Amino acid sequence: MRAFREAVEALDLDAAEALLAPDVVFTSPVVFKPYTGKPITAAILRAVSGVFEDLRYVREINDVNGRDHALVFTARVGDRELSGCDFIHVDDDGLIDELTVMVRPLSAAQALAAAMGAQFERIAEEARARSM
Repeated sequence: MRAFREAVEALDLDAAEALLAPDVVFTSPVVFKPYTGKPITAAILRAVSGVFEDLRYVREINDVNGRDHALVFTARVGDRELSGCDFIHVDDDGLIDELTVMVRPLSAAQALAAAMGAQFERIAEEARARSM
C-alpha cells in the first residue's frame, strides 16, 4: 500500500494513523497475542519508528484485487541488521484492518522485543490517552 509506505518513510505517523481502521488488528513479530484497535496500533507504530534505524522499504507486492499488500523492508535495531515484511490487508473503505509484521533473523527480533518491551508502559499509556 503506497500511502502507508510513503507515510512511514516520511515519518509522517499522523498520516499512517489516518490509514488505520478503527478495529485494526496488529500482529507483532515478537508477541503472540495480536493487538486490536487504532489507538494501540498507532502507539506501537510511533514507538517502533524510534526503535528502527535506517528503515528502508525495498519491495512492494500487491495482489490484483488491491486488498492485500506486502512491504519488504530492511532496518537496524541497535547493532542488529534485520529484514522484515509488513503484511497489510485493507477493508472495503480502503483502511488497514490487518497489519502483520515479521522480522528476521532471530537475534534482530530479540533486540526488537527488548527495545519495544522497554517502552511498553509508555505505549500503553499513549494508547489509553488516544482511546478517550
